Amino acid sequence: VQLQASGGGLVQPGGSLRLSCSVSGGTFSTYTAGWFRQAPGKEREFVGAISWSGGSPAYIDSVKGRFTIFRDNAKKTVYLQMNSLKPEDTAVYYCGATRVVRSSWSVPSSYYYWGQGTLVTVSS
Repeated sequence: VQLQASGGGLVQPGGSLRLSCSVSGGTFSTYTAGWFRQAPGKEREFVGAISWSGGSPAYIDSVKGRFTIFRDNAKKTVYLQMNSLKPEDTAVYYCGATRVVRSSWSVPSSYYYWGQGTLVTVSS
């Protein structure tokens, strides 16, 4: 399974971006897809994840109400819609794939496959 994240860029505070994570190989529809981010000098942080069925995504508190994860299994793509962006959202965003239980979605080492990351910069 290979993942490729895209859609990052420079956006002003309050703006929006949609990240995409396209998947090739394997049976994407059977994996949970997660989004993580890593700011300079910080550890990789869980942002959110969505199960293979697309139901009941999980998010960290700091992005709830602003970020939305959804997926299109037919297109083998998972998306991260980011609204009301803040400077503290600046980071490299990574997508990952796993089959672990929901309680482990937030743990980076639970993910079997990773995309290469896409940089999101929120700045005026």
